[in-house]
Amino acid sequence: MELWLSIAVLVVVLFLIIRNIRIVPQATACVVERLGAYQKTWSVGIHIKIPIIDKVAKKVSLKESVVDFPPQPVITRDNITMQIDTVVFFLITDPKLFAYGVDHPIAAIENLTATTLRNIIGELELDETLTSRDLINTKMRTILDEATDPWGIKVNRVEVKNIMPPPDIQEAMEKQMRAERERREAILRAEGEKRSAILVAEGQKESAILQAEAKKEAQIREAEGEAEAILKVQTATAEGLEKIKSVQADEALVKIKSLETLEVMANGQATKLIIPADLQNMAGLVTSFKEMIDK
Repeated sequence: MELWLSIAVLVVVLFLIIRNIRIVPQATACVVERLGAYQKTWSVGIHIKIPIIDKVAKKVSLKESVVDFPPQPVITRDNITMQIDTVVFFLITDPKLFAYGVDHPIAAIENLTATTLRNIIGELELDETLTSRDLINTKMRTILDEATDPWGIKVNRVEVKNIMPPPDIQEAMEKQMRAERERREAILRAEGEKRSAILVAEGQKESAILQAEAKKEAQIREAEGEAEAILKVQTATAEGLEKIKSVQADEALVKIKSLETLEVMANGQATKLIIPADLQNMAGLVTSFKEMIDK
């Protein structure tokens, strides 16, 4: 009988021990109370609590959390009412403060976010609100981080998700943006046409310059060709004269040139022809000159 009683007691003790073994996973902490008072905070690992006396009061996640709060009505400095919703990124740095610092911490953060947002937007006009998201985010993060320190919460980031002005303001803004886009389009079109006209004019100018240069080059080439031809003719004539002179036929050369001139005149359109008186002597001279050349 005593054996069975001992076994029963042992089983009960083992059951109680197993039932009170707690395994705390990564990025998690447990706040433990003993007889209603804070005892300790369990970190990652295996822990055993005393049955009935100890109690896990709160299990806290140490990972960064994201809370998307619904849109809040706010009024700008120029009395425009709009809806703004925010997203808060935070993590718990002290599980004890988080457990005992404030009741319903998420609701507290939501209300604190709404009041802070109203205070910040109340200092800005509509245009400033739409263009100052970074300023709003920075101010809200600073204020919320300081306010949540006693709760064991650190606010890492605050983002303004949507800014929704009233419908009439949105319509006016859309008309303004449409007019601005049309103005920019007209400016771009005018600049394009201006640039196109400039390019066409520059092309015509370059074409005219090239044509003038080509014409000038052709005239220069033509003049150089004519000059070269004249030079070659004169050179050939000079060489011929030198050869004739080398055979001492100066008087005969004059006669031959006269005959050539006479031939040209005979082939022309002249109606009168003057024949030199010594034509017979000239013919004899030509015959003599031919004989001298043949020797």
